[in-house]
Amino acid sequence: MRDAFRSAILLGFAALSGCAKLPHGKGEQPPAPVTVATAGKKTVPIRVRTIGTVKVVSTVAIRARVGGPLTGVFFKEGDSVKENQKLFTIDPAPYEAAVRQAETNMAKSTALLNGAELDLARAEKSRKSGVGSDVDYDSALTAASSARAAVEADRAAINTAKLQASFTTITSPLDGRVGELLVNRGNLVDANGVSPLVVINQISPIYVAFTLPEQQLPVVTEARKKGPLRVEADLRSGGALAVGELAFIDNTTDPLTGTIQFKAAFENADQKLWPGLFVDVVLTLGDRADSVVVPSAALQSGQKGLYVYVVTPDNKAEMKPVVVAFEVGGEAVIASGLSGGEAVVVEGQLRLAPGARVDPKPAPGLAGAAPAVPALVIEGAK
Repeated sequence: MRDAFRSAILLGFAALSGCAKLPHGKGEQPPAPVTVATAGKKTVPIRVRTIGTVKVVSTVAIRARVGGPLTGVFFKEGDSVKENQKLFTIDPAPYEAAVRQAETNMAKSTALLNGAELDLARAEKSRKSGVGSDVDYDSALTAASSARAAVEADRAAINTAKLQASFTTITSPLDGRVGELLVNRGNLVDANGVSPLVVINQISPIYVAFTLPEQQLPVVTEARKKGPLRVEADLRSGGALAVGELAFIDNTTDPLTGTIQFKAAFENADQKLWPGLFVDVVLTLGDRADSVVVPSAALQSGQKGLYVYVVTPDNKAEMKPVVVAFEVGGEAVIASGLSGGEAVVVEGQLRLAPGARVDPKPAPGLAGAAPAVPALVIEGAK
């Protein structure tokens, strides 16, 4: 009975073994799903990106040219002022009195001059008639000349007194924006004092100063020979970029940093560029025509450098070594390796090997066409 049961079990295992058959070979792998984009060909602006600082074109520290009590302040801190706009007044009474004194002195000197000229005329008449002597004539001539010089001195004193009186009204020498009021009304100010009354910054137009490595100087100067160079400033706060023009290249290189200072001029009519702000600067050097552009996601790094996977017409992956000219903002300009129009893989490269079958799908929004690539901003021109 026990032997019969054992035989039945063995027969069952044999039956199961006969039903289960192992595969004789490995099945063919399905195509790897990938996302592709078309390598576009277009003209790309060559730009240099750096960081700059907003600087005023002109700054003026307003100081009193005459001393006295500050009797009037005709602006508020932070106001925009125009050239020749009245800012301060200093008590004019002492200076107006000086003008009247000088005018009185001139009136006296003029009267003396008139008398001296009459004496000279009489002395000359007496000498011609033989009654007067040459000595009398010479004395009268000297007195008249002295009186005439006194009148001229008094006239100059009047002009000086009037000039000093005019300094009691202080006006703005330029269009700009006033800063903090440093001396309040009622204080006694000194002529040409050390501390200014207020500081005015001209902020329209305005400069943005930035530096570039000395190696880029030949590229910039060569591009500038062809015409004005466009400079954009980004305040990092959104909105439109400020657009200006390269206005200044320093005449020396900083030996410590190996950089050269540049300045771009901006109209700044909306006064968005504020002195002291840090901004992102983009200097446009020219255009790179017929550039092949691909999404940066297509780039892969290997032992021999960068490469991309290209989908062949028969839906197979082909490895293409490439040289990248520059890259920014998710886009790359290909210097060599692609001619434009190729379908490059942007997603799914980890599943690929040269010759592998693929199932390509266009990247969202591209539909297999050349990507709409924004203007590129690069860290340096090549």
